[in-house]
Amino acid sequence: MTRLISTVLLHILCMHAWAGLRIEIVEVPPLLLTDKPVYLASSLNNWNPGDPNYVLQKSIDGHYYIDLPVTYAFEYKFTQGSWTTVEGREDGLPIVNRRYDPAQEDNPEHIKVRIKGWESKRAYTFIVRSLPESSPHDMSLFVTGNFNDWNAADPQAQLYRSIDGTWRATIYTDLPKIDYKFTRGNWKSVEGKPSGKARSNRVVHRPEEASEQIIDVQIEGWEDMSGVFHFFSVYDLLLLFSAFQGLLLIIAIPGIQNYNRNANRWLVITIGIASVMIFLRLLGGFRDVTLPFTKILLLPDFILFLYAPLFYLYLQKLLFSSGFHFNRRIVYLFIPLIVQIVVYLPLFLSDNRSLQLQLMSLDWKIQLLFVSTGFLALIWNIYYWFLFRRMLRFYSIEYQSNFSYEQNLNYLNTVLFIQAICLGVWLLTYVLIGLWRVFDLDVLVVIERCVDVIWLAFSAITYFVGYYAIHQPEIFKVSPQTFSVFKEPVPEEPLADEETGKADLPGNEELEQLKEKIHAFMLKARPYTNPRLSLNELAGKLKLPPHTLSKAINDGFEKNFFDFINTYRIEEFKSRVEDPKNRHFTLLALAYDVGFNSKTAFNRSFKKITGVTPSEYFQGIQMTE
Repeated sequence: MTRLISTVLLHILCMHAWAGLRIEIVEVPPLLLTDKPVYLASSLNNWNPGDPNYVLQKSIDGHYYIDLPVTYAFEYKFTQGSWTTVEGREDGLPIVNRRYDPAQEDNPEHIKVRIKGWESKRAYTFIVRSLPESSPHDMSLFVTGNFNDWNAADPQAQLYRSIDGTWRATIYTDLPKIDYKFTRGNWKSVEGKPSGKARSNRVVHRPEEASEQIIDVQIEGWEDMSGVFHFFSVYDLLLLFSAFQGLLLIIAIPGIQNYNRNANRWLVITIGIASVMIFLRLLGGFRDVTLPFTKILLLPDFILFLYAPLFYLYLQKLLFSSGFHFNRRIVYLFIPLIVQIVVYLPLFLSDNRSLQLQLMSLDWKIQLLFVSTGFLALIWNIYYWFLFRRMLRFYSIEYQSNFSYEQNLNYLNTVLFIQAICLGVWLLTYVLIGLWRVFDLDVLVVIERCVDVIWLAFSAITYFVGYYAIHQPEIFKVSPQTFSVFKEPVPEEPLADEETGKADLPGNEELEQLKEKIHAFMLKARPYTNPRLSLNELAGKLKLPPHTLSKAINDGFEKNFFDFINTYRIEEFKSRVEDPKNRHFTLLALAYDVGFNSKTAFNRSFKKITGVTPSEYFQGIQMTE
């Protein structure tokens, strides 16, 4: 009897010592997830919607309840494990947080509540119908996205295998658009392309009417499982070859090429930086690199504002007698790059995980940064492309006014063509981005392909510039010029006489006398047979100032120096072709003998001056004999 009394007293004391709280749900609508429990999410557990320490028990009478060792005020809500399955009103609208205040409750130790409904969220059922052959048989499969803060192993988003062999999971969300991917439980085992490279986020839009949407999926590969054949794609190999070739070129150019040394210093810098950026772009496609070093994805962006000024400085040193020196003007060319570095600095200072989430979730801030930077860089590079074209055209005109032979600068035109391809695809990319933002079209995969094409085309520039830089002869330079897309370059004015202050240019009478003098000298001395004859050299032989000779040729003969000299060469060629003594020589041999330095220059000049090709002219002679 004494023991019984002691037990009762102890039980009473324990009950008073507990002084906790029981929350009991006396009425609940049908659960959204019949196989999931009910949780308490509150300020007590940092609003964790699926905290296993706050799961409700089910009593014999079917009521859900939870005992809490608290007697102070807090806020709470009921969920089924995530914020996509949270209680709401009967019409599906959200409700405000519940609040427990012991001072306001009739029975502060036991309160009874009713759940009227669940928030009406769209249901998305993912059905994975096929997996890569390399997928482990005992794997766990999860869907992750912006609906669960990109949790790679969210138990509420786990897929389970059905009897038909498919993997299925249903999530609930009110987001207008879902970005998502599949993982095997962590970001090291996220889905990828068949090659094992990273793929873009999958996207699904909220349906207008249907409350449930079925999404059929085929997973093509895993980032951590790629076959030997797919380890390096053709695209990767091409980028790798370009980067490796760039390394060889920056070693070979200074040692092999003695001509154009000042220009080639800038060329080596340009090729070196371009090759490094191409290699970084290549590394950015591999998970084992980007996971621990996510910021490596940002580095190739610096080529956007860096390449064009470097190539501009190379052309200045290559084509013109006095280019830029290291002064303020060079710094001005790189101001956009400096601004880009400052703008990107917060991303480099952030931690890897934070940056990964921003990139995966396509955070609007990082989207705005990349899109704005890329668009400004597009305008910047388009400006420089027109500047490059104007420089080459000006050089071609000025060169033909001072030299009598062609130089092989076709590779620069090829570079301009490749740059135009890059800019065209770049512009198309922004058209697609506009369609994506305005009409919400799913064009991310196409945008990715466009970016790949740009990098592939850009990598080809290294080959053309580097190869011809090694094999080209010395490029003779013309007078320097300041270029602008919005202003035509002005050729250099003739020097003024020191006494009169005026340029010594011939009048009409003097011009006729000069024409006779020049023509007589050309017929007698035949200086045009020198394949490297220049305006200055001919002026020296005629004992005339170069600008006076240039004026006489331009105004008197109405030709530039290049065409003027080639006219005499062609006349000499025609006379030799008609001479039977020269029939055993080829046309090209005769062309070289009269002063042409290449077959292309000969054919082009002959066609321009006579209107027919050398072969057609020779056939005409044979027919008249």
